[in-house]
Amino acid sequence: MGSLGTLLRYPDDIYPLLKMKRAIERAEKQIPPEPHWGFCYSMLHKVSRSFSLVIQQLRPELRNAVCVFYLVLRALDTVEDDTSIPTDEKLPVLFAFHRGTNEYKVLMDQFHHVSAAFLELEKGYQEAIEEITKRMGAGMAKFICQEVETVDDYDEYCHYVAGLVGLGLSKLFLASGSEVLTPDWDHISNSMGLFLQKTNIIRDYLEDINEIPESRMFWPRKIWGKYADKLEDLKYEENSTKAVNCLNEMVTNALTHIEDCLKYMAALRDPSIFRFCAIPQIMAIGTLALCYNNVQLFRGVVKLRRGLTAKVIDRTKTMADVYGAFYDFSCMLKTKVDKNDPNASNTLNRLEAVQKVCKDTGVLHKRKSYVNDEGQSNVYIVMLVILLAIVFAYLRAN
Repeated sequence: MGSLGTLLRYPDDIYPLLKMKRAIERAEKQIPPEPHWGFCYSMLHKVSRSFSLVIQQLRPELRNAVCVFYLVLRALDTVEDDTSIPTDEKLPVLFAFHRGTNEYKVLMDQFHHVSAAFLELEKGYQEAIEEITKRMGAGMAKFICQEVETVDDYDEYCHYVAGLVGLGLSKLFLASGSEVLTPDWDHISNSMGLFLQKTNIIRDYLEDINEIPESRMFWPRKIWGKYADKLEDLKYEENSTKAVNCLNEMVTNALTHIEDCLKYMAALRDPSIFRFCAIPQIMAIGTLALCYNNVQLFRGVVKLRRGLTAKVIDRTKTMADVYGAFYDFSCMLKTKVDKNDPNASNTLNRLEAVQKVCKDTGVLHKRKSYVNDEGQSNVYIVMLVILLAIVFAYLRAN
């Protein structure tokens, strides 16, 4: 649930963590009895506990469609990411994956369960999933044979692997009858995906560069080439200053999508779909705030503490919560901007634009900040630890 030291430092995390723990347990107990749906939801819990929790926000019919969509794309992504598969074997799988092929047995021994679940979905859901999978497979195949050189290449790659996910989800929301599409839905849906994907690419630098047998490199040469001869050089301690400058430019690039994301979320009508979309977006801006100007990204794992994740899930209910979270995390990021950084001016401009959007809504006073809420007093901490012990005793008894 979290280390004792972290809980003592952030006592406000305890209650949301307990709620999240119980929610995960409930989700794991609600596995459907049908073998194919049981496999899908069990697999979802295994590959991504956080996503399996967020998906519970949705009503059953749409939740099933999103579950299948996620697993199909996860399988496709597994093929793309596996650097041990020769390119001449990988390309046909990527191009044909939308047809439901399961020739690549290592990918998922029981993928036929996902196929069976797919065939039970409404036709509108099936058409959306098949179209997006086809386009994504073709896009991934393109970048198997092409490196990410320019910022345009970077945006195009992120479009294929994540922007299309945003478009696909919008199509599923439309097919469910819960949402209507705005005139610019395709552009802002794409931005929702790009913001999440760019955050992941930034955060996963070290994991990707150390991939065996071959590094995976998604940072665009147009950016990292200003700071190093080789992308892997950024992980060495002697290049720390340049590495951090490069990182900060990458974060600044990701920030350009925030206004579109806020616009997309503000247009959602269904509360369950809103929460499903909003929680990952808040996690992304929080992750960028942690990564910015942080040399530890080149040394190990940088991620939000589990308690803060639990708070995001617990407290994200309205657009006021979203505006408040984006404002708080942008303020946190702003305090880390070094005026000597070569991209400081651009970074500050992006952050100020985001803060203006949030402030102009007039709703910032309607939420409780949870970004900088370290423990208040020793007495309060002791009381919460005692309460935690009582709650654990109760949970064990029941």
